[in-house]
Amino acid sequence: MASAPRDRMRDQDENARRKAAMAALAAAPADDLLTLWQDAGFIVEARPLRGPETGLVTLRGRMGGGGAPFNFGEATVTRATVKLASGEIGHAYALGRDREKARISATIDALWQRAETRAAVEERIIAPLAARASQADAQSRAETAATRVDFFTMVRGED
Repeated sequence: MASAPRDRMRDQDENARRKAAMAALAAAPADDLLTLWQDAGFIVEARPLRGPETGLVTLRGRMGGGGAPFNFGEATVTRATVKLASGEIGHAYALGRDREKARISATIDALWQRAETRAAVEERIIAPLAARASQADAQSRAETAATRVDFFTMVRGED
């Protein structure tokens, strides 16, 4: 009975790691993902279960970040689901119409779920994508910081 909380914690940790991996795949530029996928050299047969197919999703916003939700607009999204010969099912969503990116991302998600290939997927694909995203974010922050203006108020002595 004592192992149930540990199993639950392990599952939550694994879900969080998978979520981070899927986020890195979704945010990655298609060219980077394709290059890393080809360089990784995984030989895998993935049968499509759904898609890749393109559709629209509704974007929602909140006034001031905390107000009542409202429909902000729509975005084009491509999704795919694949199944490996070993039984793992991978899912992926990608902004835009890039069907190949969605298919490859779903295949990588399915490979990530296999204990035998998870470390290789993390090392060869997920970690480089996360590093590139972090580098791009740092560059964007540096460019933004360069345009920062500090305003100050001087107090006049007669008040």
